[in-house]
Amino acid sequence: MRHRKSIKKLGLSTRSHRKAMLSNMASSLIVHKRIKVTHARAKALRRFIEPLITFAKRGDVHARRQVLRNIKHKDIVHSLFHDIAPVYAERPGGYTRITKLGFRDNDRAAISMIELVDMEGVGVVVEKPKEKKEKKESND
Repeated sequence: MRHRKSIKKLGLSTRSHRKAMLSNMASSLIVHKRIKVTHARAKALRRFIEPLITFAKRGDVHARRQVLRNIKHKDIVHSLFHDIAPVYAERPGGYTRITKLGFRDNDRAAISMIELVDMEGVGVVVEKPKEKKEKKESND
């Protein structure tokens, strides 16, 4: 029985594996702004990422070290502090949105998309179309 147990196992046997998976999913969410995962993992990721964004809003050295305890990539943490946190400066919480997408075909697991709210166009690199080079005509 799972009475009074608040941590979901998410199909993983050890705490270290679960922590590494949540760290990797949080990194992907920061980079891509939205990811598709199972519904249970999306809910677990929400509990993991929202305190990190709150730390990033503070912006001091101690907050950066607290985030680096959970996310090991310095460039991703830099993006969190300089690209994402200013967007949420006036927002008191609720930085993520979970949208149910349906069920996976092979095992019928509920699939959801978790995304950062109000992130349209922030941190997205838009490639410029390449200019066409003029062909040289040969005068043979």
